[in-house]
Amino acid sequence: MTKDNGPQSPEYARISTATAMSLGLVPGRFYRGAKNRCANLLIHHHEGCAASCAYCGLNKRRSGAYDEKSFIMVQWPLFSMDAIIEAINNGPPYVKRTCISMITNGRCPRDTIAMTKRLKEETAIPISLLISPTVLKRADLEAMKEAGANKIGVAVDLATPELFDLYRGTGVSGPHTWEKYWQTVSDGLEIFGERNVGIHLMVGMGETEGQMVATMERAWNMGAVNHLFSFFAEPGSPLQDRPQPPWPSYLRIQLTRFLLEERSVPASALSLDNEGHIINFGLPHDEVMEAINLGIPFMTTGCLDRDGEVACNRPFGNCFPGEKQWNYPYPPNEEELCLIRQSIFTVSLD
Repeated sequence: MTKDNGPQSPEYARISTATAMSLGLVPGRFYRGAKNRCANLLIHHHEGCAASCAYCGLNKRRSGAYDEKSFIMVQWPLFSMDAIIEAINNGPPYVKRTCISMITNGRCPRDTIAMTKRLKEETAIPISLLISPTVLKRADLEAMKEAGANKIGVAVDLATPELFDLYRGTGVSGPHTWEKYWQTVSDGLEIFGERNVGIHLMVGMGETEGQMVATMERAWNMGAVNHLFSFFAEPGSPLQDRPQPPWPSYLRIQLTRFLLEERSVPASALSLDNEGHIINFGLPHDEVMEAINLGIPFMTTGCLDRDGEVACNRPFGNCFPGEKQWNYPYPPNEEELCLIRQSIFTVSLD
């Protein structure tokens, strides 16, 4: 902590509002009794993030003080690591993982490693890191594993190199490159092991369904897992007026991820129309409906707990609560499944 700038990482961290609610640090209730199963921490430096990703609330060009900027549509209140660790250790048993999110800041690798080591020593739940490849070297990844992290996430976000460069690279005078991110995925897999690297992908940035599926298959074949998000406009960001992707399109991509990872259905088995919409999932209709009726394909994908269940379930992280959700933090009920079945094959809704 510095005297001039006040509380900062590694002695302090911001935590998501959902995490603060789950750990009893702020009051609140979740829609339909959802539970936030991962304690999500965000590195906090007063100078903020050096990146200018067009869709991000922490964008350095977004107006307002960094300390006051929202991220993923919510506030991230600041707490000491002492308070956070105490809350985790006395928190509800359904909180099964901790995740530290980095920002693009040169101090971040050192502080992330220090915070990881402390969490490993003073708490009993596994630790993930959502890393910023642009400020990392391979040696940093090795140090992160040595400190106690067992999984990492890489927010590739965009499905094509052109879209990545437009929204994260030269298109916004940003520092990130497609090549660096995928090299970090490869390095991460060598260091942390197969299926211990998660790729964040965000639907609704101008890609076709076919392009998103191709990127998911690339990640899966490398040994990574896919964590899907929907674009959800951050007020005050350059893309604040951009709509969410059509719900049926997102449902189709969610189902395709499930079939790829859980049913070994390759992208080559799918059929696409001329606009890149998925019109056949590569399985008999009754098997497709069986997968849909499970509800699992439409739930949040994220890092797992020790029992193999999704811990990082980010309730309402990319949509408002309601029957129609872009990621369900709980199994969809029959009313919600009925709406999914009615919508998922309807390309005309796009």
